[in-house]
Amino acid sequence: VIKIVDGKIKTVITESNSYQCKCVIIATGARHRPLGADGENDLAGRGVSYCAVCDGAFYKGKNVAVVGGGDSALQSALFLASYCKSVTLIHRRDEFRGEKALVKKLGEKDNIKVLMNTKVVKLIGSDELDGIKIATGDEEPRSIPMDGIFIAVGQTPQSAPFEDAVATENGYYLAGEDTKTSLPGIFAAGDGRKKQ
Repeated sequence: VIKIVDGKIKTVITESNSYQCKCVIIATGARHRPLGADGENDLAGRGVSYCAVCDGAFYKGKNVAVVGGGDSALQSALFLASYCKSVTLIHRRDEFRGEKALVKKLGEKDNIKVLMNTKVVKLIGSDELDGIKIATGDEEPRSIPMDGIFIAVGQTPQSAPFEDAVATENGYYLAGEDTKTSLPGIFAAGDGRKKQ
């Protein structure tokens, strides 16, 4: 935990030192939320990705899956459809949370297949991803071959070091577009800030 002592001159106290300054900018960001499926950690970076824009080009002409139901997952599936042979969009619920316009665009793509009420329970492969095991409703889990999987199930803010210094909501810093937090002279920027 990092402590900030308020005053005209702020003092930031860490485990190893203390620093004095007139203002502080907190930019701790957010981490991609993991899926939690067996094999995910072992295959991260070897067929498992959390960023379609970053890694999509590596899967040109291949079969990939996207997991999630919000805007990020829908946008990822649409983006990957322009590179990949096929995109299987997997969502655990019976309805998407993402924008209706994005859902409509999914239906216009011939190479996107949607699996609703489905969970990815295991990622298969030793050196790289070979396939995934999915469970749909009450059916027995089944394996399908897959060259890559893009996990888009949200993010987790990394605000823990400053949670006692400034106001947060669900871990995100409460700061508007002006980046001002609840403490004068303390600003929050980036993905750790609450925003639309």
